[in-house]
Amino acid sequence: MHGARTSTAVALTFHGSGDPVLAQRLLREVNAAGARITVMAVGSWLDEEPRMARSFLDGGHELGNHTQNHRDIDAMPAAASYAEIAQCAERLRKLTGTPGAWFRPSQAPHASPRVRAQAAALGYRGCLSYDVDSLDFTDPGASAITRKVLREVRGGSVVSMHLGHAATVEALPSLLDGLRARGLRPVTVSELVAA
Repeated sequence: MHGARTSTAVALTFHGSGDPVLAQRLLREVNAAGARITVMAVGSWLDEEPRMARSFLDGGHELGNHTQNHRDIDAMPAAASYAEIAQCAERLRKLTGTPGAWFRPSQAPHASPRVRAQAAALGYRGCLSYDVDSLDFTDPGASAITRKVLREVRGGSVVSMHLGHAATVEALPSLLDGLRARGLRPVTVSELVAA
């Protein structure tokens, strides 16, 4: 859910799907600010937009697994939930040479014990949750996204955000400025847990 509270690092994590034009705009914003992010990619999105995987990795960012089709993973039979994780892992491996370090369950804030065991069996070192939900997927507007995140974020936070929403991209400059003003720096999840 979060890293060490004594840390000055925070992890901005993004649900990886949606309009690739908006994803590229977001990537330009974080790169210009020197921020590093983690994109939890949906496998079906990678099937449609394979070049996005390299775009994020080449920018020094991190990719993780957010299932193949982003369905309610806890409601699925065990074989189906395993397949959701495994198929996305394979897409990531084909595109990047690695399945990514992290798995995030789809349509659930926390992985169930069964899903955690399945992710571990597929080599994931952890199941990623978050302690700050930007609610950007509800499209509340850039200022609302910025206010909510800055109100709740603290050292070690893992923030849940989404690619594919224009207001998320619009919020990034003020959000990143607000983090800097608080002495917080956006890093990848792997960097956050290593700190």
